Amino acid sequence: MKLHPTRRATLLGLAASLIGGRIPLAFAAAPGEKRLVVVLLRGALDGLAAVPPYGDGALRGLRGPLVPPEPGRAGGAFDLGGFWGLHPALGHLHAMYAAGEFLPVHAIAGPYRTRSHFEGQDLLQLGAGEGVTSGWLNRLLGVLPARAQGAAAEGEGLAVGLAVPLLLRGPARVGSFSPQVFAAPSADLHARLAALLAPDAVLGPAFAEGERERRFDATALRGAAPRGRAAYAFGGVAAAAGRILAAPGGPRIAAMQLEGWDTHAAQVERLHGPLSRLDAGLGALKSGLGEAWRHTAVLVMTEFGRTVRVNGTGGTDHGTATAAFLLGGAVAGGTVRADWPGLTPSRLFQNRDLAPTADLRSLAKGVLAEHFGLGAGALARVFPGSEAAAPMRGVIRS
Repeated sequence: MKLHPTRRATLLGLAASLIGGRIPLAFAAAPGEKRLVVVLLRGALDGLAAVPPYGDGALRGLRGPLVPPEPGRAGGAFDLGGFWGLHPALGHLHAMYAAGEFLPVHAIAGPYRTRSHFEGQDLLQLGAGEGVTSGWLNRLLGVLPARAQGAAAEGEGLAVGLAVPLLLRGPARVGSFSPQVFAAPSADLHARLAALLAPDAVLGPAFAEGERERRFDATALRGAAPRGRAAYAFGGVAAAAGRILAAPGGPRIAAMQLEGWDTHAAQVERLHGPLSRLDAGLGALKSGLGEAWRHTAVLVMTEFGRTVRVNGTGGTDHGTATAAFLLGGAVAGGTVRADWPGLTPSRLFQNRDLAPTADLRSLAKGVLAEHFGLGAGALARVFPGSEAAAPMRGVIRS
């Protein structure tokens, strides 16, 4: 029997995806005072825009208007030592870099070569190939020692949002909690959904009627939603996460995600907003953690990078290597880590993408080895089949 969704079920499902799916945040317990936060950027960050290699002579010829102004020019990037720059929207990260708390890692990718967002995000969060169903951060909980007596049971944690990210799903226990108020969807998102669903004989009329009944127009949103947006935008969630992680006896591992990185068109304008939100959120996370910041490592990663060349609509398409960010008071930062492959056409991956010279699993394994003291056996359980990806050394302060 074929089932058709009722109008009410359809609208409820759309509302859940609109209201709850933007900034999932999950926590889990771990022993000791060391914290780990993983931030997933969904949509494929353009690492060449976030951390532009100004010292590569091929950069401007390939990217043209996508390259931020060089350091020292009006509206220019921050200087990261001459060869590298940092996008001008990333002021908090630049301050962390100056303090030795931020380590950009460039020309990095997962071991897969898909250009599908869905497959890429799944593989990124699973941390392994076929036959693995749990997220690698959940498997980390399984190899960490249990907390001291009187504390939460091993692996028990809290997820804030309507769903636990795949990264934290698995046998280790992670609870969930949904705040009563989430960020209100933007009028632009409603307009896009209306246009997308209009041709559908079932979804189009259902969504249109729901819009009329609930009066989700731009005026209503401006009048009713600022408080919710302020409380549960990425910065607000990150600040709350910092306070929760800093609490005595609280969780020590968290995962969150931020969308908006799929910049196929008008990238210069569209990328500034997500980068600003990410930067503000990471700054808020540091503030929320307070003194616990010095025991914290934050890993920011995305499913893949974007094409080196600008496309015909002023954007970039799905690529391969990108940049990952490692930051925190526990991080050995203040430099850019890269085995730079170069941007000349002969050095590009498939003549279109930045070639990967580092494995995201190596970076993550380096953090787990140096931050939590995990040995080879434990790392193999977290990242099965990753023997070729040796842990990256020197990423955590000794």
